[in-house]
Amino acid sequence: MGAWFWWMIFGMAAVTYLPRAIPLTLLEGRELPAPVQHVLRNIPYAVLGALIFPAIFFIQENIWFGVIGAIAAFAIALTGANVVFVVLGSIAVLAGYSLFFF
Repeated sequence: MGAWFWWMIFGMAAVTYLPRAIPLTLLEGRELPAPVQHVLRNIPYAVLGALIFPAIFFIQENIWFGVIGAIAAFAIALTGANVVFVVLGSIAVLAGYSLFFF
C-alpha cells in the first residue's frame, strides 16, 4: 500500500466528517429560520425518492413489474397504512402479478 492509499482514506474521512461537524459546531444553540427548517425537514424524503424512482424501471426486464409494484405501494401508503403493510402489500400484489402473467 502506497502513500496514495492513505491520502485517499484521509480525503474520504475528511469529506465525510467535515459536512457533519461544521454545521454541528457553527449552528450549536442557534435557531434556524422557519423556511430553512421546512426545506431541511424534506431532504430525506427527496433523497429517498431519488434513490427509489429509477429502480422502479430497472427492477426486471419487464418494466410493468416495477410500475405495478410502485402503484400498489403508493395506493396502500395513501390509506395511511404502516410501512410494513405497504411493503408486504406491494409484495403480495407483485406475487399475484407474477403468478398470472409470467
